[in-house]
Amino acid sequence: MKVITIRLPEPMAAEIEAESRARRISKSDIVRERLASAKPAGLPPSLEAIADLIGSVAEGPRDLSARKKYYLKKTGYGRNRADR
Repeated sequence: MKVITIRLPEPMAAEIEAESRARRISKSDIVRERLASAKPAGLPPSLEAIADLIGSVAEGPRDLSARKKYYLKKTGYGRNRADR
């Protein structure tokens, strides 16, 4: 098994130590359990709300992500209304 060292805030370390004593298992076992039950890293929180919509647009240019500046310039986005 690989050994790693981490730094924890005092309250979290105290909580792990108390649970370790109460359950009579090692602190390492507590940390392993918590890591195993943690939610795997998915989308950032800012994308969670729209995760079901990602990739759902059927129309539009296929190269939009590569040529965004071209399409923004083509639509006049960013110019003053008087300049259009």
